[in-house]
Amino acid sequence: MTEEEEKERNAEHFLNLIRKSKRGKFKIYIGMSAGVGKTYRMLQEAHALLLNGIDVKIGYIETHNRLETHALTEGLPFIARKKTFYKGKELEEMDLQAILNLHPELVVVDELAHTNIPGSKNEKRWQDVLEILEAGINVISAVNIQHIESLNAEIHQITGIEVQERVPDNVLRLADEVVNIDLTADELIARLKEGKIYDRSKIETALQNFFQGEKILQLRELALKEVASQVERKIDTEISKPDRLRPERFLACISSNDEIARKIIRKTARLASYYNSTWFVLYVQVPKEDGDKIPLAVQRHLINNFKLATELGAEVIQVKSSHVARAISKVAEEKNISTICIGRPHFKIWTLLLQGSLFSELLKKLAELDIDLIILS
Repeated sequence: MTEEEEKERNAEHFLNLIRKSKRGKFKIYIGMSAGVGKTYRMLQEAHALLLNGIDVKIGYIETHNRLETHALTEGLPFIARKKTFYKGKELEEMDLQAILNLHPELVVVDELAHTNIPGSKNEKRWQDVLEILEAGINVISAVNIQHIESLNAEIHQITGIEVQERVPDNVLRLADEVVNIDLTADELIARLKEGKIYDRSKIETALQNFFQGEKILQLRELALKEVASQVERKIDTEISKPDRLRPERFLACISSNDEIARKIIRKTARLASYYNSTWFVLYVQVPKEDGDKIPLAVQRHLINNFKLATELGAEVIQVKSSHVARAISKVAEEKNISTICIGRPHFKIWTLLLQGSLFSELLKKLAELDIDLIILS
C-alpha cells in the first residue's frame, strides 16, 4: 500500500468514526424462533433503563397476547401507532415521523423484518430503524434467525417454509450489540404446550410443523453461529491485534503413516473440543508419495483418515510440497493457527522435518508467528 493510499484509508476510517458517533446505538435481540423471549427481554430492559433516568419510548411492540409479556408493557411510555386505511380496513403501523419528532434517547422497535403497509414511507421496518438511528436515536430491536437474508436457503431446507420477510445481513452488521436469546428445544416446546407462545387451538398444528425437536435444534445452531460471527466481527474492528486474545485454532500435521495419523487426529480433536475451537488436519504430500508412487493400501488408509478427521469436525488440507516445514508454516500463517500438533520424533513426518535445517526453519517461523508446538505421544 502506497503512502497516499494509507492516508486515504486513515481519512476514511476517521470519517466513519465521526458518522458512527453521531448515529444512534443499535442493539438487536436474536432468537431461533417465536416464543424464546425476545420481546419479553426488550421490555425488561426498557423498564431498567427507565428507572435509570433514560428517556425510553416504545415505538412498536407486539406481545401476541402473551400474558407475561403483555404485563410488562404496564408503566412504559408508548408512542401512539399511526392508523392507516388499506383495502377498506383500518390498520395500525409504527409512526416513524412521531418518533423522529419526539426524539427520545431510546426507542424499542419490535419485529425488525416486518413489511410496512403499502403507502408507508419505507417498505420495511428495518428501513424505518435505519432512519431512526441516523437521527441519533438509540434503538433496541428483535428478529428471528429465519428472517436473515443470507440464511434463506438453509431455513427453507430445515423448515420447508419460504420466508418472505427478510432482513439484509448488513443491517445486523450495523448493530453495536447482537444478543442471542437462547432456549433448549425441550424448553421451547414446553413453553408452546403451556400456551405461552400461541393460542391453545394452534398448539397441535405447531407441534406437527415448525416446533419439532430436530428443526428447532438446527435453527438454534444457526442463531448461535450468527451471534458468534457478529462477536468475531466486532473484535476484528474494535480491538487492535496486539491487545486481542487470539482464539485457539489447532493444526494436526499427519503423514501417510495410518496408525500414527489416527492418533494425532483423535488427540487433536479432543483438544479442539476442550477449547471449543476450530481445527484443521494437514497432509503434505512429498514427491515420493505422488498418486502414481504411493501404494493403493496406503492411499486407502489416508482417505479413511481424512474421512475420520472430517467426521470429528476438522477441515482437511492437502498440500503438495518437497519442503514439509515450509508448507506447515505457510498453512499455519494462512489459517491463523495458534497450536500445531505433531507426532513424536520416531514418526515419519519427523524424519522429513529433521532433514537439513528445515526443522530449525519451522521452529524459527513458529516463534515469529507466536504458534505453540505440541508433540503428541
